[in-house]
Amino acid sequence: MPLILNIDTATDYAGVCISSGDTVLGITESTDQKNHASFIQPAIRALCEQLSMKLSSIDAVAVTAGPGSYTGLRVGMATAKGICYALQKPLIQVGTLEVMAQGIITAVPSASLHDALVCPLIDARRMEVFTATYDAALNEIIAPRALIIDEKSFFTELEKGPVFFCGSGADKLGQVITHPHAQFPAHTHTAGHLAARALTAYQSNRFTDLAYSEPLYVKEFFTHAKIKSPHK
Repeated sequence: MPLILNIDTATDYAGVCISSGDTVLGITESTDQKNHASFIQPAIRALCEQLSMKLSSIDAVAVTAGPGSYTGLRVGMATAKGICYALQKPLIQVGTLEVMAQGIITAVPSASLHDALVCPLIDARRMEVFTATYDAALNEIIAPRALIIDEKSFFTELEKGPVFFCGSGADKLGQVITHPHAQFPAHTHTAGHLAARALTAYQSNRFTDLAYSEPLYVKEFFTHAKIKSPHK
């Protein structure tokens, strides 16, 4: 079974776990979004010490690739790429929303998911969210996108059957839609759910070229630059 280091710093949650096949051997977590950068490296070291293993023994590194926090995505991606480069290990990128959907599918009874859709949402401030839609087999129905939500959001999907919403944007959505098919289970994802998706990718040889790997921001990241006066 492959030994995979899984790194998730894409949202306000940060987690690191080491998995062997479909078994999570150990996990370290933090919910302090402002300290993801200072959390990640000590967490990896502590996890290796806890499991009495050398980091060089892993077979691959998996990272949540986005969307999510700009800073969190950069922290996770830089850490994953650095380890892969130093140890000459393959990199696996998994979409944040896919990992969140995996969390719901793991937690909700399979009978309830029959003919249902899963829709993770990440709060992107004001009434905007990052979201995607999956079926119960985690096939992508609607690709990751930025969306301004209102009372008409997801109406087409909800008219067809149950939709399970999750993530930091779900509370915001719950304030504007009241459709009877809208389900809001109290559940959060973990790095262990990244491990499940990483195993599937590993078994299918879905690795990312280090030279071209970058976060999926969904929206462009803009910074304010000073404009020089033409009179100077």
